[in-house]
Amino acid sequence: MPVQRVVLNSRPGNNGVPVPAHFRLEETTLAPDLEDGEVLVRTLCLSVDPYMRCRMNEDTGVGYVTPWQLSECVDGGGVGVVESSRCSACSEGDVVTSFNWPWQTKAVMKGSALQKVDPQVVDGHLSYFLGAVGITGLTALLGVREKGNVTKGANQTMVVSGAAGACGSVAGQIGRLDGCVRAVGICGSEEKCRALVDDCGFSAAINYRKEDIPAKLQELCPDGIDVYFDNVGGGISDTVIAQMNNNSHVILCGQISQYNKDVPYPPPLSEEIQETLRSKNITRERFTVLNYMNKADAALCELSQLVKSGHINVLETVVEGIEKMGDAFCSMMKGGNIGKQIIKISE
Repeated sequence: MPVQRVVLNSRPGNNGVPVPAHFRLEETTLAPDLEDGEVLVRTLCLSVDPYMRCRMNEDTGVGYVTPWQLSECVDGGGVGVVESSRCSACSEGDVVTSFNWPWQTKAVMKGSALQKVDPQVVDGHLSYFLGAVGITGLTALLGVREKGNVTKGANQTMVVSGAAGACGSVAGQIGRLDGCVRAVGICGSEEKCRALVDDCGFSAAINYRKEDIPAKLQELCPDGIDVYFDNVGGGISDTVIAQMNNNSHVILCGQISQYNKDVPYPPPLSEEIQETLRSKNITRERFTVLNYMNKADAALCELSQLVKSGHINVLETVVEGIEKMGDAFCSMMKGGNIGKQIIKISE
C-alpha cells in the first residue's frame, strides 16, 4: 500500500532556525498484512508544537521527549480513524489519537499505543483532541490550577505571553473563568490582539512588535501582576516579572524565544531578575503536564464541557496536505499561527 510520509532531512543545529528543507516528503509502502495487536489507521489531522524544536537536535535537552532521527519518519500529536484491526481494543471506524503519531497519510500502529476518543466530546471537531481538549488544553488548565494560585475574589491580574498560541489562548480563558479580574495577553500582531479580546475574552492584548511593553503593562495592570503564564521566556518575560507583585506566581510553561539557542532548559535568568524573584517572594516553578496525568481524565472532561458550552473559544489555524508539514512547523515557530496549528491530512 503506497503512502506518503515526512522524514527529518537534516538538523538545524542547536543555534539554528528551522526551515522547511529540514523536512523531506517521501513515498513508502506499508506491509499488506497486520500482525496481532496492530491496526491500520488513516491519518485525519496532525499537530505541530513548539516543543518539537528540541526534537530536531541530537540531544533534546529534556528527559521526557526523544530526538527525531535523521531520514526517519517524524512523529507528534495526531488523530485518525481505524481502517482495519487485529487488536481487540480497536475496531474498524474507531477514532483514535496518539502523542506519537507518525507523519504519514496512513500508518500501521500498535493498538496499545492508541487512545480511543468519542467525536461527540468535541462536537465532531476532531482536531480539538490535539488542542483545547487534548494535551494543549491540559497544559493550560492544569498549569493555571497547579501553579497559578488563582483565587476567586482576590482581584488578581493574569498576564499570558505567547497568548495567541494554542496553549496561551486557553490559559487566559481559564484564568478568567477561575477568578482573575483581568487577563492581559502579549502577542505579535494586531490580528492576534483582536482575536484574544474579541474571541477569547481577554481584557486587553499587547502587540510586542509595535508597542512599549513596560508602559502598556503599567497601563493595563494598574494593580500589578499576580499570575504570569510564561510561554516565551527572554526579554518579554523579564519585563513582566519586573512588574509582578509580592507573593505572585510565574507558571513556567514554555520558552519559545529560546528554543533555537544552545542554552539549557529552562534558560538561565539574569542576576537582576533572580533578585526580583527573591525580594518579592515570587514563585517560578517549571510546569510539565506529564507530571499531572493522574488528573487528565477529569480535566479533559471539564475542558470538553467548557468548549461545548462556549465558555472556552478555540482558535485554530488549519492548512491542508501532508506536504505542508514542514512549512506549517516553521511558520508556527515564527508565530505565523493563531491558536493551534493543525495540518489536515484527510477527511
